[in-house]
Amino acid sequence: MALRRALSAAGASRWAQQRLCCTARGGDTIFAVSSGHGRCGVAVIRTSGPGSGGALKSLTGCPQLPPPRVMALRRIRDPATAEPLDRGLVVWFPGPHSFTGEDCAELHVHGGPAVVSGVLRALGRLPGLRPAEPGEFTRRAFHRGKLDLTAAEGLGDLIHAETEAQRRQALRQMEGELGRLYQRWSETLTQALAHLEAYIDFSEDDNVEEEVLSQGKGVAGGGTAPCPCCRVVPPPHRRVPAVDAAVRALEQELGAHLQDGRRGELLRGGVHAVIAGPPNVGKSSLLNLLCQRPAAIVSPVAGTTRDVVEVSLNVTGYPVVLSDTAGLRDATDPVEREGVSRARDRLQRADLVLAVLDATAVPAEPAALGAAVGSLVPPSAPCILVLNKADLLRGDAGALRAACTQGPPVPPATLLSCKTGDGVERLLELLGQQLAQLCGDPLAGSPSLTQRRHSQHLGDCAAALARYGRHRARDLGLAAEQLRLARRHLGRITGHVGAEDVLDIIFRDFCVGK
Repeated sequence: MALRRALSAAGASRWAQQRLCCTARGGDTIFAVSSGHGRCGVAVIRTSGPGSGGALKSLTGCPQLPPPRVMALRRIRDPATAEPLDRGLVVWFPGPHSFTGEDCAELHVHGGPAVVSGVLRALGRLPGLRPAEPGEFTRRAFHRGKLDLTAAEGLGDLIHAETEAQRRQALRQMEGELGRLYQRWSETLTQALAHLEAYIDFSEDDNVEEEVLSQGKGVAGGGTAPCPCCRVVPPPHRRVPAVDAAVRALEQELGAHLQDGRRGELLRGGVHAVIAGPPNVGKSSLLNLLCQRPAAIVSPVAGTTRDVVEVSLNVTGYPVVLSDTAGLRDATDPVEREGVSRARDRLQRADLVLAVLDATAVPAEPAALGAAVGSLVPPSAPCILVLNKADLLRGDAGALRAACTQGPPVPPATLLSCKTGDGVERLLELLGQQLAQLCGDPLAGSPSLTQRRHSQHLGDCAAALARYGRHRARDLGLAAEQLRLARRHLGRITGHVGAEDVLDIIFRDFCVGK
């Protein structure tokens, strides 16, 4: 029967997860520097595995472990030679109350290279200990249920966060908000699938009424008769959400989640902003002004920039990957022609365009300004118009400044002098507004999508829910299969289903010691 098959599959899934935990690379003990490499005041060396307690005793020469989660001052020595290596703080974290869920120990030693390498060599000589692989501590935490894949990805993003907005988003995901959202959706699908399977299996016995699919009737005769599969009598007046209504509501919520304008992905990977315009209008000067260093060659000769020059910036807390491109014109030189082709390609893929024009060579009428920008920028791309060389204006400055505030067809615009720096504050203000609109507030509303694989699985989940609606009136068995597929795709995001094929991809970018 369909319901019994589902229950059996659920049991098999739980067994598989337990087996996954047992077969993870956790029989040996790993160690690594967790605080990063290079000279520092304090370096943290972490161990995880069944040999952590013995390793801590060996290196400190103490027969007893310190109290759990309490720092203790110890002399650290090489067990092979009894040579003192350092004097530092040690912490003991017995499993399962540790980051990885295993026995863990930390040694807080002075961060000089000689001290750190000496402690690592001493650990490496102990039997059963080996250096950790990149991301292995977090991977062990995942295998033991300390965090799901979305939280692990959030931890990786937090380690690599370079701006305030990235930190806020990563911390929110690491603390489990995204995983809890997907878990709630998975529980909704599990309940809907159970009710549908119950109706398929037992509707002929009149134990489950058809209204359970569409009107939210109580299971097993409105909560008075025992459940046909487990013979348990539900509490009186207990009502279950209608399957159809629950699926429709989830489909709407999931669709809204997918239509977020890639905010989370943009914030995680950086907004790709492209500086574009005709030759010799100051594009490279603008790049150098914004990054505060001579990143691009500046010359009065038109067509100096041939290739794309990229710099990463932190603008008002948002990450930006800013690209300087070749001047857009019909080039005759083959090298410049290739540069123009690359510039147009970047424009098509840009998240934001800084359209640069010569303020001394443009008309002051809004319609003409809008047409000039339209000839450079793809219609759907967000844009900021930068009228450079404002220091060379005479009496037209007022008219141009008024045209910049007219609104459509003129995009957000400002006068700027890359030579004097006048107007850069207004440009940064406009840039910050556009970035806030593209990335949103990482602390507001439901958590955002941050990974392309999330979008892919959620899209597959939404497609399965849509197929459920088409099959519902014709074949309940096929409809139930679509709910199972939708639930499986949600499980792949959090790692509850089919995780092994994505683990290497997720953890390969972690630092050693994380």
